[in-house]
Amino acid sequence: MASVVTARPHLPRALALPSTARKLLFRCSAASTMDAPSASSDGSEKKTTTVFVAGSTGRTGKRVVEKLLAKGFGVVAGTTDVDRARGSLPQDSNLQLVRADVTEGADKLVEAVRGVDAVICATGFRRSFDPFAPWKVDNFGTVNLVEACRKAGITRFILVSSILVNGAAMGQLLNPAYIVLNLLGLTLVAKLQAENHIRKSGINYTIVRPGGLTDQPPTGNIVMEPEDTLYSGSISREQVAEVAVEALLCPEEASFKVVEIVARADAPNRPLKDMFAAIKQN
Repeated sequence: MASVVTARPHLPRALALPSTARKLLFRCSAASTMDAPSASSDGSEKKTTTVFVAGSTGRTGKRVVEKLLAKGFGVVAGTTDVDRARGSLPQDSNLQLVRADVTEGADKLVEAVRGVDAVICATGFRRSFDPFAPWKVDNFGTVNLVEACRKAGITRFILVSSILVNGAAMGQLLNPAYIVLNLLGLTLVAKLQAENHIRKSGINYTIVRPGGLTDQPPTGNIVMEPEDTLYSGSISREQVAEVAVEALLCPEEASFKVVEIVARADAPNRPLKDMFAAIKQN
């Protein structure tokens, strides 16, 4: 069962613990269940890693959580609605639910992320009548999360962004996708500003820019290109989650890189580690 941390934990008085103690208990429990099976064939131990996922109940974030758990990571799932998360995320002893709203500022996020080893940000604004929603989530929200990581001493950050964020510089101002997405409150511009903040923050980052997202199972193999290369194409959210998690598993190849991904039926099936290694960051 997933453990839950909220502003007011519903625990019997005799079992109520400070939030820091609850997190420590969770991470110790995750380590005890993960360390034994994670030992490699040569007898060496693999370091247990706990990952905070922002946007964990979203259509991409949920898949990120599932893949992390399948790989043996401990997961702290940040969500604005713990009840929704409890009903939609897997029941797993290595999963902790915590209320976290990226729009509420870095100081409030610090406690949610403190103690994890890495953060995957898979947030996205929900359509509303608020014209500033994309900036609140995709720009300021991401910046808040980065600053919370800096305050908490977390040095690994994976961001799920989008192709065409730098469409203007790519000569894609008239690209229909660039026009439509920016009609929704300059979404791509907001994402690009957040990316720029991450790149200047000093945090070890990987920025994953997928093409158009689909909820269907993969219909092709992943194509990975350097930043500002792809201007069309789509990809399954499942594959996006796979790339985000793989970035944690091969830090030497994926660190300080911006990659763009789509899926193509005629593309060869290559290991993601090799694809990350082939990307030369400017």
